[in-house]
Amino acid sequence: MREEEINIKQNKPWSKILSQTIKTGIIKSNLIPMFAGLTLSLYTYQISLFEKLPEIIFSFIGSTLVIGAAGAFNNLYDRDIDSIMQRTKKRPTVTGEIKPKAVFWLGVFMSFFGILALALTTPLAAFLGLLGLFFYIFPYTMWSKRRTVYNTEIGSISGAMPPLIGWAAIYPDITHPAILGLFVIAIIWQMPHFYSIAIRKHDEYKAAKVPMLPVVKGVKRTYIQTNIYLIVLIAISFLFSSLSIGLMLVALLLSVIWLILSVFGYKRMDSERWAKSMFIYSLIHMTILFSTVIIYSLMGIIFNL
Repeated sequence: MREEEINIKQNKPWSKILSQTIKTGIIKSNLIPMFAGLTLSLYTYQISLFEKLPEIIFSFIGSTLVIGAAGAFNNLYDRDIDSIMQRTKKRPTVTGEIKPKAVFWLGVFMSFFGILALALTTPLAAFLGLLGLFFYIFPYTMWSKRRTVYNTEIGSISGAMPPLIGWAAIYPDITHPAILGLFVIAIIWQMPHFYSIAIRKHDEYKAAKVPMLPVVKGVKRTYIQTNIYLIVLIAISFLFSSLSIGLMLVALLLSVIWLILSVFGYKRMDSERWAKSMFIYSLIHMTILFSTVIIYSLMGIIFNL
């Protein structure tokens, strides 16, 4: 083992190794849409926060453990390609700071107790958690990521599960147009977001032989496909109309601005700058949308008490 890797082992605290293994950054970012789905469910059915306090607590615990398990299994399986890419080559599973066997059992432990915690809310929430975990590990990580340009689309299914889990933890029926809209938005959002990352990290993905759309089909095809998804995102905004015209208008405006940025940015910027602007706006879009859903729902619950 290289000397610098030994030094890393000696200096990096265990808490940081664990954090990088289970991807705490991704956990935090996914808890926001989960809470958005949860609060939207409370508002839709006019349920008090205190009435469902145990479900809220268990949904946070369960979601945290399940998402962390998915991150651990992903790191475990992708050690070979992670060692090639600049942004992932220092992960503990690559440097040897944590043993593969330990990562495996960590994933198993977190999966079991995560699903169990979600089951203490509703069986549907537990099923959705299990389904999201399954999709992320098998169809995405172990199959599509290395084999098809549609790996992002396949992976987006598991990435969009948190709002469904949050809603189902409160009310075990996910057929309402509002939550379906939030779920589909969470799916469609991921394509422009991850395409922009793939453009910026083109050489790394190419070296690792990961068939991301920009790597295989080029930037122009990615641009066209991005705009198609953004048009779908605009259309999906109208699903909120059955619950709130205000939420519908926020979702609609955010998506229209994104499409305008894509079209005009592509004409006036080089591909690197365009991808960077699309990436930054994707974060703004999701932050504002989910924050609006959460604030709107909480205010609605408080004023209707």
